[in-house]
Amino acid sequence: MNNTDSAPSTSGRAVVVTGGASGIGKAIAEAFTANGDRVAVLDRFGVDSIAVDVSDEASVKAAFAAARMQLGRIDILVNSAGLLTESRLEDMTLAMWNETISVDLTGVFLCCREVVAEMRQQKWGRIINIASQLAIKGGTGLSHYSAAKAGVVGLTKALALETAGDNVLVNSIAPGPIETPLVDGISEDWKAAKRKELPLGRFGTTAEVAPTALLLASDPGGNLFVGQTLGPNSGDVMP
Repeated sequence: MNNTDSAPSTSGRAVVVTGGASGIGKAIAEAFTANGDRVAVLDRFGVDSIAVDVSDEASVKAAFAAARMQLGRIDILVNSAGLLTESRLEDMTLAMWNETISVDLTGVFLCCREVVAEMRQQKWGRIINIASQLAIKGGTGLSHYSAAKAGVVGLTKALALETAGDNVLVNSIAPGPIETPLVDGISEDWKAAKRKELPLGRFGTTAEVAPTALLLASDPGGNLFVGQTLGPNSGDVMP
């Protein structure tokens, strides 16, 4: 049997987007909806979303159960829920470190674990994890965030090796700085310095990131991406 024999239609697929009530996650959820897919949004906030705290195992299990009730199955998972705070390492509290790791890394693990067995059984699935270019280059005042996102990239590669044989393809997107509510919480000095570093001279928009998720989930366009990290990042990182 070819890998595409069990693929769902290119529209009408069942998609779960965590952190889908705002920012990059919202743009991705809207892009899949515009493509004709059925989308369940999981978020801590949002009127039309399924409530979830991705750092809490019981909350994740309950939210994914609700998503299955809504969708019937899960074909595609986009892990976009995230937390971004700023502190130099020498001033960082353990609580700040732990909160970032629990949301930005452990949350990805918990959500991936909820869908892998189902996707293996279906012999088709796509998992797209939102990382960051800071996973590759680091960032001043963002050691906790950089470490968490580097963990996401490593998790993506390892899980991709475990699941590719069942046509469950796992990849990540590592955006550069994007104009989102998440980035709004970072200091203006940091943002001004970052803009000067970028070859494009500007931050990206969520609409410029969302098509990368559609590519990774597409058939045949996404069928050869396994454990890859794609970087819509304004030239901030050139691997």
